[in-house]
Amino acid sequence: MVYLALIVCFLISMAITPYVKKLALKVGATDQPDSRKVHTKIMPRLGGLAIFVSFIIGFIIFSPEGQKIWPVVVGASLITLIGALDDKYQLSAKVKFSGQFVVALITVLGGIQIDFITLPFGFADRIDIGLLSIPITIIWIVGVTNAINLIDGLDGLAAGVSSIALITISGMAIALGDGFVALIGFMLLGSTIGFLLYNFHPAKIFMGDTGALFLGYMISILSIMGLFKNVTLFSLLIPIIILGVPILDTLFAIIRRILHRTPISAPDKLHLHHCLLRLGYSHRQTVLLIYAMSGVFSLAAIIFTRATMWGSTLTLIALMVCIEIIVELTGLVGSKYRPILNLIYGFESRVKK
Repeated sequence: MVYLALIVCFLISMAITPYVKKLALKVGATDQPDSRKVHTKIMPRLGGLAIFVSFIIGFIIFSPEGQKIWPVVVGASLITLIGALDDKYQLSAKVKFSGQFVVALITVLGGIQIDFITLPFGFADRIDIGLLSIPITIIWIVGVTNAINLIDGLDGLAAGVSSIALITISGMAIALGDGFVALIGFMLLGSTIGFLLYNFHPAKIFMGDTGALFLGYMISILSIMGLFKNVTLFSLLIPIIILGVPILDTLFAIIRRILHRTPISAPDKLHLHHCLLRLGYSHRQTVLLIYAMSGVFSLAAIIFTRATMWGSTLTLIALMVCIEIIVELTGLVGSKYRPILNLIYGFESRVKK
């Protein structure tokens, strides 16, 4: 049934996205070009509404059964509302963050929590984190939600990276026998891919905060329900590895702004996709390259769950090496702080003057 749900939500999303585009233009939910943005013309936002609506219709049709279903629906609806208001009225960072915190708190009080983690050592197979479960879960939900939002800087980027993460999470859920998470994940995947047909470069519509916040929120809670509690090897690391690209991009943005003594919420043009564009890659090439990076992280997460202790350790070391190379070559923390490894293989000659 999960594959049928994927197809149905895909078709619904593909069918309603043009109408959402008309709605965005009618209500004035548009994205104006500026010096920080890549696009050069006014673009309709609010596209995430198509993802949300197709997901909700799929939810009504397939009626997934689970104890945590209503916290999921309520939280998803509220976070989508916050995103839609931002797409229309440009909410301040403080207001958006406060809204995300409230949604995360409601989700936690609804019973979706990271209440324990598992480790591969015989003396402590499971560690209960007690009262820390509430703040840790809130930080995870808000962090992942913003990570997806921050990576939404190029046509099709956030939707594609989210789709790769959803494929991995849903596939793992099937392997673990978790039909509820798998069904929710595939409905969301179908809705996202249907929208991606209109969002890939050159995009006809942006998902806006409506889609980025919704996808980030849903991915954060699906990882809690499907991975933190079910994966028996390094459960804390698996969802982090799957979401490695957006999480690292967000982490480096925070470090970068601390180093430059600017507000954490201040925008800049040093995100991963901006750096790759400056290295000479086209818009489409940059998106596909980041897709490939996300795919590598997802594959590493799968290997991590299947490998022995030594295999998992080697996989983690290989990922750390890859991260170092990416940071050095793209200068994610800013050129002032990066060494000269960008000279390797002639990358320096490709940087635009």
